[in-house]
Amino acid sequence: MTRTAVYGTALLALVAATAMTLTSIISPNWISYTVSAPAGGTVTDTIGLHRRCNSSPGKWQCTRFPDEARCEGDGRSLCSMWRTTGFLMSLATVAELATVVGFLIILAGGKVRRHGGGWRILGCLLGAVAVAEFAGMAVVAYLFDHDDMFLVPGYRLASSWYLCAVSAGVALLAGAGLAISALMLPPEDGYELLPDPGGV
Repeated sequence: MTRTAVYGTALLALVAATAMTLTSIISPNWISYTVSAPAGGTVTDTIGLHRRCNSSPGKWQCTRFPDEARCEGDGRSLCSMWRTTGFLMSLATVAELATVVGFLIILAGGKVRRHGGGWRILGCLLGAVAVAEFAGMAVVAYLFDHDDMFLVPGYRLASSWYLCAVSAGVALLAGAGLAISALMLPPEDGYELLPDPGGV
């Protein structure tokens, strides 16, 4: 596999991971609850990073989450930690977009950029993405296990949480793949970097 193919594959994986990250942020489905209604149908409560949506037979309503009432008194801990997750996911998205730009610059820059230290910068950015997303997931999982709001039987970690997990895993694997290719693959088409004549 050539270095161009490695970078191209990692870029495609990153684009997919970015799409999953954005979906997990937008979709109000980090934690969900579903129960059968006595009158028939189901009642659903889904909680996202910024919205909480409730449905009952014939009715669907979304509100801001966490709301101001929940950010006062005993609810301040949940409010602060939930907003921290939102910040971490936004940070991960910015890092993903910056990494996409970095990939495009390196792919357009020819062999010198592919053989130089570009993979280190991209690897660090991909590592930062994975760390931010894993940290956000950990905060939500902690609240799910310990906050009184989720003590009602039936709440579960939902699709957005799992999308975030897959996105973080893909970013981590892409970074590892770049590092392995840089260290293990032979020089591209017999190309070798010339020493800097002005260097020591």
